[in-house]
Amino acid sequence: MTSPTPDAAPPAAKGPGFPEFVCLIAMFMALNALAIDSMLPALPNIGEALGVVTENSRQWVITAYLLGFGGAQIVYGPLADRYGRKPVLIAGLLIYVVFAVACAFAPNFGLLIAARVATGIGAAATRVLAVSIVRDRYSGRTMARVMSLSFLVFLGVPILAPTVGQLILTVAPWPWVFGVLAVFGAVVLTWAAIRLPETLHPEDRLPINARRIAGAFREAVTNRVSIGYTLAMTCITGALFGFINSSQQIFYDVFKAPELFTTIFAAIAGGIAVASLLNSRFVEKLGSRLISHTALLGFIAMGVIHSAVNLSGHESIWTFAILQALTMFCFGFIAGNFGSMAMEPMGHIAGTASSAQGFISTIIGSLMGFAIGQSFNGSATPMALGFTVMGVLALVFVLIAERGHLFRAKHLTPVARAS
Repeated sequence: MTSPTPDAAPPAAKGPGFPEFVCLIAMFMALNALAIDSMLPALPNIGEALGVVTENSRQWVITAYLLGFGGAQIVYGPLADRYGRKPVLIAGLLIYVVFAVACAFAPNFGLLIAARVATGIGAAATRVLAVSIVRDRYSGRTMARVMSLSFLVFLGVPILAPTVGQLILTVAPWPWVFGVLAVFGAVVLTWAAIRLPETLHPEDRLPINARRIAGAFREAVTNRVSIGYTLAMTCITGALFGFINSSQQIFYDVFKAPELFTTIFAAIAGGIAVASLLNSRFVEKLGSRLISHTALLGFIAMGVIHSAVNLSGHESIWTFAILQALTMFCFGFIAGNFGSMAMEPMGHIAGTASSAQGFISTIIGSLMGFAIGQSFNGSATPMALGFTVMGVLALVFVLIAERGHLFRAKHLTPVARAS
């Protein structure tokens, strides 16, 4: 009888097989992507209906959600470590559905923003619990493969979400965009309630103890590998949020081509999907570090080239589409790998660590992205420069995590040593 591999651990209970498990995890992630990207075509309609005078102020519809999404993650991890993954997940999904409905009926912009914050608070459970549930079952390169495959399925949503939002607007007013979010959330909630077992063993549950939680958070933010890759992912996430905040205005105001927005946005997001698929095929053979470090250098190079094109006055809708797609292609090799490497040393406090990492990457990343978006000045230059700066900062944090070396093989994790 052979012993189990160090990268896989038996689930706490019987549940969905590998394909269904990957799809369910992807749907948790997709709830978040749909809540962001389906909004983009509706921003002008929302602004006009609710009296938003300054165009850049409409970006609060995106950023308010992200702040709620990031801030609440710090709470869900300890709750999940104490009460189990499933009940906390179900509670978060209920909050998501209720406040998506509240957004649809918001009578003014202030209440809409408040409801968006609350929707993000509910969605935060899916982010924390998705990572924790995967970490309960897998580690190392297998975990990276699960996350990459989930990320691939999830990426179908940002590819299609703006188109979905645009299609809704052709047959119904803007509140129905939020109505679709509520329906989708209810479907995922039902699926999880029926099919997802509890993955946290009873003996692994931890009491809610302020000192223990503080110690776990301190470990998560002081472990060199964990915090280094968390901050690197924060920078890359900030660049992505900068693109999301700016994209609608770039297509509508800079290129005067709103009819091409959903098509080109889908092509750009498709670059991430292709990279994620390739990553899932090669990560176990080549390793997370070799792939993601190479992609990060490519990400920086694309940012520099795109900035140069803008500053030289040669930017067009086609240079924008091609260079941004190549940049997002690099992003697809970075995101899942950085996330799994940040979690490598944190298996014994997966829920709390996931909360700390999600809180940092989303809150700071959303503020970075908001700063990039608010810098919109009628051109794509601020966004391109933002990508360059964020990529360089990410490289600094990776070098800190790796003690100044790139492309090294994976360090042994506590799971691997125990085997």
